[in-house]
Amino acid sequence: MALFTVAPGATALAAQDDVVVRSLAFDGNHAIDDYTLSVAIGTTNSSWFVRSPLVRWLGLGEKRYFDPLEFRRDVLRLTLFYRQSGFMDVKVDTLVRRDKKDVHLTFTIIEGPPIEVREVDVNGLGQVPDREEVLADLPLREGQPFNRFLFQASADTIINRLRNRGYPGAEVFRTYAVDREARTAHTTLDVVPGPYSRVGTIRVEGTARVDSSFVRQLLSVREGQPFSQQDIFQSQRKLYQTELFRLATVTIDSARLLAEGADSAVVPITVQVSEGPSHKLRTSVGFATNDCFRGGAGWTHRNLFGTGRLFDISARVSKVGVGDPLDFGLDRSLCKSLQSDTIGSSRANYNITAAIRQPRFFTPDITSTISLYAERRSEFAIYRREEFGGSVLLQRETARRVPIGLAYRLSYGATTASAATFCAFFNACRHEDANRLQERRLLGVITAAITWPRQNNPLDPTRGHLYSFDLSHSSRFTGSAALQTFTRVSGDMAWYRPLGLGGTVLTWHLRGGMIFAPRITLDSASGNFIPPEQRFYAGGPNDVRGYDRNELGPVVYVLNRDTITPERQDSLDNGTLRPRFSATGGNTLAVGQLELRVPAPVWSSRLRIAAFVDAGTLYERGRTDLAPVRIRVTPGLGLRLSTPLGPARFDVAYNGYDQAPGALYLQRSDGTLSREQTDFVQQRKSRLTYHFSFGQPF
Repeated sequence: MALFTVAPGATALAAQDDVVVRSLAFDGNHAIDDYTLSVAIGTTNSSWFVRSPLVRWLGLGEKRYFDPLEFRRDVLRLTLFYRQSGFMDVKVDTLVRRDKKDVHLTFTIIEGPPIEVREVDVNGLGQVPDREEVLADLPLREGQPFNRFLFQASADTIINRLRNRGYPGAEVFRTYAVDREARTAHTTLDVVPGPYSRVGTIRVEGTARVDSSFVRQLLSVREGQPFSQQDIFQSQRKLYQTELFRLATVTIDSARLLAEGADSAVVPITVQVSEGPSHKLRTSVGFATNDCFRGGAGWTHRNLFGTGRLFDISARVSKVGVGDPLDFGLDRSLCKSLQSDTIGSSRANYNITAAIRQPRFFTPDITSTISLYAERRSEFAIYRREEFGGSVLLQRETARRVPIGLAYRLSYGATTASAATFCAFFNACRHEDANRLQERRLLGVITAAITWPRQNNPLDPTRGHLYSFDLSHSSRFTGSAALQTFTRVSGDMAWYRPLGLGGTVLTWHLRGGMIFAPRITLDSASGNFIPPEQRFYAGGPNDVRGYDRNELGPVVYVLNRDTITPERQDSLDNGTLRPRFSATGGNTLAVGQLELRVPAPVWSSRLRIAAFVDAGTLYERGRTDLAPVRIRVTPGLGLRLSTPLGPARFDVAYNGYDQAPGALYLQRSDGTLSREQTDFVQQRKSRLTYHFSFGQPF
């Protein structure tokens, strides 16, 4: 292997497309970090799987090839970049180690002393009332290296702040003087704020079916208020969010402003819109493991009665083929996994919803939605909920584009669940008590939610983060019946970070929640009752993937008493007789996930390999005798195939644990339950769990 130095201007190595960049490093840089320097040059590093000798043989990751011409140019790029950053005496050298197929590159940098900013003068803000706020925390400061990029950023910052404070014509002129011998710089920003202006007449163009007065109501700008560029941008976003317009622009009317004179204190605004179709019809069909066939249809009218309100009516149906009255016997063929779901899949699910959305509720920043609905929904092998009711949702987006929602939902309905669920955690083991818990009742829930989405792609994110938090409360003050009172808190956080430039992404996810409920007493039962549909459930393709859906956490086992004969008692003891089990959910949840996604060695642009580790616990506070804290960790591998619907996902996870221990109940013919064992354990049929779904797990 040869070791030699290539100085700027030296003869380049012969171009070879098969010479792979195995390492790219920077030495001697202190003022500027490696990442910033790496994006300032044309030569790029190969992915970690290509660079690491330990895993290179797997053939994973993306290779980057050496280009001698770009490499010579990179020396000039780095020299210019450093000089623009205030290091005028910088020297850049290169070190190249290569053999027949590989090359290792190092840029050796001698930064030298920087030009130091001695003074930052800002002139022209004498008439601006909040001058200190305009100048607060400018990017370029005294005592720092004279960075031209930060100098330009300081000028742009002042312009944006002034234009958001009533000075639409603000301009900033930059001058500087550099003393090379003293290594100092004196900078000057001459600000021309222009006249303090207010919003003048607002003209709306392009409306036909939509009333122009409605368009004006949606705008954040108002005639007579101080001009703000931010309000201009927000008004344009609001118009697009109504779905009424295929094109919407909000700008200063330059022609009218010129006619009134450049020094005018009134800024006319023009709103140009192009209306889209008023109606939209949509349909959908699909197949899901836990739903069998499903479908839906909807119709939207975007300009109800010419008021700009959106009216939407939709209908959905699932469990088609297995649930009454749409049972075609598919649970014995195509949808065999639903045979064991005697609760949720016994009847077809449906939802019918009619909603009216008001784009402006008192202010343009708040949107309101009123809905009426009737539905039957279920959770696999846990419960079935039938209800009808209505809801009101108020949603506001903050200045940082963080949606905040406040909702109230009032419904009348009933929840059907496994009788053993009520017996285990509420001591309602009599048939009469279980039926009472499943009676139809009023449920009124008020919910506050906040979401902070900052990922680059909602379907397949590769960088950024997503935070969400919600708080729900149900009590007599919200209209709920006595057996429907609870407080539910949950949070969700996900991060996405790219590793290198080869498409490798490291992601991690945290999810947790707690439910609080008062103590309730019935004739023969008492406890902290939480409705089954409000409890937490875990396990499945989107959290701890070593478990099937809702399999993680507390469970109960049930056998018909008539099946327990003396001959079959031994079968129960040795595990060959397998009782049916049902997840009961819990009131405390914690889940953590870590996943690494790398391009596959073949078809790397569309296919990725994932390695993951999921961990979680779901238990019942106050009843740890029945549902203690057990943390379960399940690793696995998966494939991700990019499709127009999002990534198709296949995961295989290893689970080294038995089924969760739980109480074993014997059920009599009259429905009454008796506890046979308190800590029954059933072995898993397989240590591997398979999941196929669409979309990333988080």
